[in-house]
Order: sequence, then structure tokens, then C-alpha cells
Amino acid sequence: MTLKEQRGAVEISIHSPIACWFSAMLYCFGGSILSSLMLAEPPVAFLANTTSVLLASSIWYLIFYCPHDLVYRCFSFLPIRLVVAGMKEVTRTWKITGGIAHAHSHYKSAWMIMIVVGWARGAGGGLISNFEQLVRGVWKPETNELLKMSYPVKVSLIGAVLFTMQHCTYLPMTKQQLMFFYTVFLVVTKAAMMLMQCKTSPFAPLEKALACLFFGQQPTSSKANAPYNGISSTCDPTTSGETGDAVKKRLAKKTD
Repeated sequence: MTLKEQRGAVEISIHSPIACWFSAMLYCFGGSILSSLMLAEPPVAFLANTTSVLLASSIWYLIFYCPHDLVYRCFSFLPIRLVVAGMKEVTRTWKITGGIAHAHSHYKSAWMIMIVVGWARGAGGGLISNFEQLVRGVWKPETNELLKMSYPVKVSLIGAVLFTMQHCTYLPMTKQQLMFFYTVFLVVTKAAMMLMQCKTSPFAPLEKALACLFFGQQPTSSKANAPYNGISSTCDPTTSGETGDAVKKRLAKKTD
């Protein structure tokens, strides 16, 4: 559904169904692909789970090609979409914990690798969004998630840090307790954002405060008539003291 709501996705589904299907698989299994690349494993390993691939492909076909868009319209109904979004956030928790456990099996005490792999598993679809857009013939490097993180990518990073700390016994709570509180936070926050139609991250005030504290105050935008680089221009009548008629006469003499 998220893919179909992207600009130009419907046209791509008509002209190139294979590209559309590949983009949908990147949306569904992007975390698995990215984490496999990080751990030097085959990125096509997700295809071994035939049931999941066939299920995702069936849903993709119904969303894009069902007559009269019946399936998409049905799941766009707000109560149903809230349930589906909540289910997705539940699976996000399992993906993060699965990625951390998978990284731990390769690197026992490398907690940074656990964080990175758990983050990739939970938000892989967003982290490889540029490659997914390239498959659809769209190239927007300014939408790189590392330049401007979306809410799912941010919350997945926070979850990866928390679950890694718990895995390394730095948090005084069990894994089940952390999974419960984290999942409840994800579901409630996502539902609130959808009901209020809020597109900004709920972490925005905290991020602004931390940015000012650790990275300095954000630079303010300069005025439109401010001199470039702080240097006054001699061609600016307001800085040279010349009137508009004097400037015109001087330019006319130069032209002659």
C-alpha cells in the first residue's frame, strides 16, 4: 500500500509489472537483504522462504491489479488500516530482535554490529529506499534516509540500541518485558500519528533540543537582501549611497 501511494508507482505497475514487483519485494524484504549484505551472506536468501515470497507477491498483485481497486480501497478504510499498521509495528519488533540475535551468532561481543544489523533488519526498506526508487526509474539522492531520517528509521534505530543493551545485560529487564513496552509504544504512537494525520516525527522537540545542546545552534536563514558572504557589493545602491538614476547613468556610460 505504501508503494502504491508513491508518485508514479501506478504507472510503473502498468508499463513494467516486473519492476513494480521487484520494488514491492524490496519493501517487504529490504531488511533481510540489507542485513545479509552486512554479514557477507547471500542477499537472495529471502527467496528460500517460498511461502513468504508467494504471500507477498499475492498481496502485491491484489493491491495493484484487483478489479476496481477493491482490495486497496478496503484496506484504506481507517479502522482496518489502523489494525494493519499495528500488525506491521509488531513485526518490526520481531525483525529487530531477530537481526540482533543473528548478528550475535556471528560476532559474540560486537555490540555495534548488533545495533547496525538490528537497525537494518527493522528499517531496511527505508534505508535502501534510493535503490528501490532507482528500480522504478526515479533518482532522488536528496531523499537519502541518512540525510533526513523518517520516523520508522529513527524508531528502529532506538529499538536496536535498546535491545542490544538488553542483550548485553546493560538493561535491568527481561527481553519479553522490553518487547512488550517497545511494541506498545510503537503501536500507540503509530495509531496516534495516523488518527491526527501527523507527518512530523514525535521525536522532533527532543531532537531539536539535543541538536542545540551537542551540535550547536542551527544557523538562521539570511535575509533576502543581505550581502553575499557578509561582504557589501559596490553595485548595490543601498550600500554605495547611489540613487537609482545615478546607477542608470553610470551603466549607460559603461555601455557607451
